[in-house]
Amino acid sequence: MIDPASALAVAALIGLAAAVVFLPGRGLYPRWQYLHRMTERILLEDAVKHLYNYEYRNQTPTVESLSGALQIQGGRAAQLLIRLESSGLTKTAEEGPRLTQLGRENALRILRVHRLWERHLAEETGIGDGDWHREAELREHDLSPDEVDRLSEAMGDPVYDPHGDPIPTATGDIAPRQGRPLSVLHEGERATIVHIEDEPEDVYARLSEQGLYLGLPIQVTEVSDEHVRFMAEGHMIDLPPTMAGNVFVTPLSSQQEMEGPYETLHDLASRERGRVVRISPACRGLERRRLMDLGVIPGTVIEMETRSPGGDPTAYRIRGALIALRRKSSEHIMIARDVKETKEIKE
Repeated sequence: MIDPASALAVAALIGLAAAVVFLPGRGLYPRWQYLHRMTERILLEDAVKHLYNYEYRNQTPTVESLSGALQIQGGRAAQLLIRLESSGLTKTAEEGPRLTQLGRENALRILRVHRLWERHLAEETGIGDGDWHREAELREHDLSPDEVDRLSEAMGDPVYDPHGDPIPTATGDIAPRQGRPLSVLHEGERATIVHIEDEPEDVYARLSEQGLYLGLPIQVTEVSDEHVRFMAEGHMIDLPPTMAGNVFVTPLSSQQEMEGPYETLHDLASRERGRVVRISPACRGLERRRLMDLGVIPGTVIEMETRSPGGDPTAYRIRGALIALRRKSSEHIMIARDVKETKEIKE
């Protein structure tokens, strides 16, 4: 038997090895990712995608914008633009480099892979939404056309990725982006979120922390130079106007009712019960399937047993079994305190 001191030493060595391999920015794995992305073919594909995104937003790409997007020196970015033009992928216009038809076809091919892969990560894996874009960036250059078609078919040929961006078809057709910025709505307007910009990453992370997701109904209550305030599922959310501009919405039908407010499973105290109303659409992929496999479906009555000394995880009694759930999972489970249902359980 290993004594506690030796076990701690082993754990420390494992932690050190993990840091050497995975330390963000300086570990061996991030360095391998960086070198992988520095190959000429990948840089060229990233460059046409960058130019397409700028054209899509009616912006003019520059050497500086390309350098920043690809994290390369300005000189190398300039060389890439020369290479793109000599390959027939771009042409020089008065306002700057513009994609040719061939360049646009290449950009749409890369975007198709990227957005399909993001959809796959969202629906079929347990990877968090903050990592979808980064993982898709690594995989978008590796799949063959046949593999991409099979991936799309397996998911039912989706039209939009999990952020609401349109997914190009195999023939290069692409649906229009939906909605208008949340920042332009007026007080009292109701809408549904249909697109959330996933770049810059830090802004997307803050939006995700607010619990925003596609399909979420919202109602604007106040608009000022300092913030856009709106109601979502019974909770008030404040966003700076610049962040609200990264959230796109479409009008909510006057017949549709605003949802909430809901309590979550995490709100229960010891020995309290709640009836599951639904699992938040923000919970996707393997985590959603895991909760459903555990019996967390609408109508299930769950009792909170005890919370760990550190506050996380919490033990819940679900269909007779004691299950530990992390706070992030329990906050995705919307409940109602249904007295009738509780009495039936007691009986």
